Amino acid sequence: MLRPAFKTRSLANPGPNVQLARGGRAGSNAPMNLPPLRTLFFEDLSVGMTERLKKTVSSSDVVGFAQLTGDRNPIHLSEHFAAKTSFRTRIAHGLYTASLISAVLGTRLPGPGAVYISQTLNFRAPVKIGDTVVVTVTVAELMPEKSRARLSCLCEVDGEVVLDGEALVKVPSDKAGKDKRPVMRL
Repeated sequence: MLRPAFKTRSLANPGPNVQLARGGRAGSNAPMNLPPLRTLFFEDLSVGMTERLKKTVSSSDVVGFAQLTGDRNPIHLSEHFAAKTSFRTRIAHGLYTASLISAVLGTRLPGPGAVYISQTLNFRAPVKIGDTVVVTVTVAELMPEKSRARLSCLCEVDGEVVLDGEALVKVPSDKAGKDKRPVMRL
């Protein structure tokens, strides 16, 4: 779970095996040293801006996601069941992988205050327990009339695209001035 430590504008321990691409590698149970939350306003964005996140998927991530959502499909939870499928092993929920995109949008690009309008998702390949997913979010288009950004979203494992799509987000504007910026408190 991602928990912002708003007073210091950094992330508290969000869980094992999460890192932004420029951050250091963490062990499976090590506390995370992620860069601080970054709030970008609409005026800060430019087409081509990119942010990446790497996440190694653990069994406990998949079990936790199943508990959180109620999706107890045995393809995600039972090695015995999964062995009989075309995947031959357990796979992560597709929406778990998609949620990693949300992590980038809510913490770095554009960051706190961004609001999802829509998201398209194309599931291209399974993500297995132990895979490291690299999420790349890139600003594809800016719509100043409504302070919205269209973002290209890509998830890869070992260079293979496992998920792609686009997000449309409303981004806070700095035009209101510093007194109108979102206040972040615990």
